[in-house]
Amino acid sequence: MPTVTRRWQSWNPVTGCTHVSAGCAHCYAERFAERWRGLPGHHYEHGFDLMLRPERLELPLHWRAPRRVFVTSMGDLFHEEVPDEYVQQVFAVMERARHHVFHVLTKREERLLALSAELPWPANVHLGVTVEHMACARRADALRAVPAAVRHISAEPLLGPLDELDLEGIDWLIAGGESGPDRRPPRAEWLRGLRDHCLAAGVAFTFKGWGGRVQGAQGRLLDGREWHERPSDPALDEARATADSVAVARQGTLWDAP
Repeated sequence: MPTVTRRWQSWNPVTGCTHVSAGCAHCYAERFAERWRGLPGHHYEHGFDLMLRPERLELPLHWRAPRRVFVTSMGDLFHEEVPDEYVQQVFAVMERARHHVFHVLTKREERLLALSAELPWPANVHLGVTVEHMACARRADALRAVPAAVRHISAEPLLGPLDELDLEGIDWLIAGGESGPDRRPPRAEWLRGLRDHCLAAGVAFTFKGWGGRVQGAQGRLLDGREWHERPSDPALDEARATADSVAVARQGTLWDAP
């Protein structure tokens, strides 16, 4: 495995996306990209239309210091309009750049499963799916079927309770509220229940914040437990190291919702 680092970097060989489930309704990436639609010469001149960015493919190979890389933070690598060959090129770069740790997140579990056997899965490629409520629990089932070294779930934005989510084979779960002026705030009992569910299952848990205009807004402390909790199973060392490296500028505690 590459050296663990706290330095994060976004890498967007694909930008743009289309809505696929309820969690997409207030997409922060779409909101940002659409601000620049029609501005000649701007990187997001075409707003959030799906665009391949082949000129960015080999960027990680030029980053000498080890980094944790969020892949396609402004899109979804497994979008149905991204050609199979292009997805394979992205994975080939990740396989070559073994000094970095890559975090791939998708909401498109069917495409993920269809391509999984054709992709390399080196230890530095970690895979996640978004599960915003139980109607999307099938994504966790797809995640378990992929031979990634570390599997994580993003319960962000959390739109309902996930106390019954099957966490078998999952290493890490990140939960948080929705950002932006039209956010749908999570309930405190959803977050507490999910945290306790993760700890009982031996899954690393990170609470990123309540969302809203300012992530991590604070209120009355609910029960005194830490925002980030680590199970004691030594087999989860890498998942814990990954969770430890989450940018803490937006950390929260399980406070009352603001």
